[in-house]
Amino acid sequence: MKHAIISLLVSGTYAFPWVADQPGVDSSLFKARRAYKRQQTGEGAGGPATCPFNANHVAAAPVTSKYPYNNAKNGLPGNGKGGFQVPATGDTAHAFVAPGPNDIRGPCPGLNAAANHNFLAHDGVTTFNELVDAQQNIYNVGYDLALVLAVLGLTTADGDPVTEKLSIGCDATTRTSVNPALTGSEPGLDGHNKFESDSSLTRNDFFTHNGDDFSFNGTLFGMMDKTCGSNFDVAGLSLYRKQRWHQSQVENSVSITRFSNLMLLVVPADPPPNARQNFYFGPLALLLYGAASFLYELMPSGTHGYAPDLATISSFFGAEKQSDGTWGFVHEKIPPNWTNRVSPYSGTDVNQQIVTMYLENPVLFGGNTAAGHFDTLNFGAIKNGTISADITSAETACLLYQLATQSVPSSLNGVLTPTVDALAFALQKLGPEYKNLGCPTALTK
Repeated sequence: MKHAIISLLVSGTYAFPWVADQPGVDSSLFKARRAYKRQQTGEGAGGPATCPFNANHVAAAPVTSKYPYNNAKNGLPGNGKGGFQVPATGDTAHAFVAPGPNDIRGPCPGLNAAANHNFLAHDGVTTFNELVDAQQNIYNVGYDLALVLAVLGLTTADGDPVTEKLSIGCDATTRTSVNPALTGSEPGLDGHNKFESDSSLTRNDFFTHNGDDFSFNGTLFGMMDKTCGSNFDVAGLSLYRKQRWHQSQVENSVSITRFSNLMLLVVPADPPPNARQNFYFGPLALLLYGAASFLYELMPSGTHGYAPDLATISSFFGAEKQSDGTWGFVHEKIPPNWTNRVSPYSGTDVNQQIVTMYLENPVLFGGNTAAGHFDTLNFGAIKNGTISADITSAETACLLYQLATQSVPSSLNGVLTPTVDALAFALQKLGPEYKNLGCPTALTK
């Protein structure tokens, strides 16, 4: 068992070198060059000291026979048929209620909106089953994709695979962990370089804003709107994703480095100490492309011809245009009379969109090291920092499967065993379906 755990950790450090810096990990096991520590420590913005606490936790409002939506309950498959209004007329249990001072919200507009409408627990401490159900009942996400995203949330964004609880924002370890002394911090969706990572659509980079990688940035929303021409389609969002990648590199003051034939970065000649180490665009950044596809696949309303128009997108992002032309924040809300997509958004669908969006404006996967170099990554179908144009849908699906089953959670801050628990949890939820795709099965014993 000990050798299996060491094997898992060593293999992880080649894709995620910052693992070697984690408390409780013997760095002498690793021979690869160590990079800058990437993982949120539970301190500062998004940490437990500032994380809201609601002593009166209430679970999400369930669907009912009167308002069944997709009839998804208890983490099981729903009807898989959309085209209905959310929230339904008369369904006061799922009416919009703005978050209070004791409610947690995070970097994902879609989940924030779900909590504001009580499809997830309103205080922002949710469960695996709530995540799977809400995705189906609100957005008509396919059951297969709903499972993947929920598993990634629990294992990658650092929820707890034993309690199956997750904070959709800041570090709520005292409420999510089965035993904080054993698991260490569970930073939730605010945890850096997990679900949240550099170059997000409307959130700041962790190191450029003192750890605040979860608050809405109206300037970034305005940039996205301008690039997309208020039409948030795949072409516009692909270009914006590339722009944000370059912006993050410059703002994190990376070194001047040649990246094959893709680009040449010219940045400040004398960056501040450690600044050159701060940019990281790892395999989990694939989720940024998947999340961007939600703007034109999940958020458009049938009442607007399923077009990803500004009025709809701004409502989901909680963006409100001010008199001076800038964008302010008013909390995420499902638009009035909103009707969801007709067919389920499946894992195959999102895989195709991830590849399409990436290949229109490819960038490199990797990060800067302490020596001022940029190291590209090899992870699954990612070779030398890029994804090949001939990647298949199954290979993309396996990439997401690998992310769910080979990620290293923050529970390494405590002991090693929870890593195996998290892996077993992921395999239990995803293993049978993804094994049929020919994906490699991760090591569990």
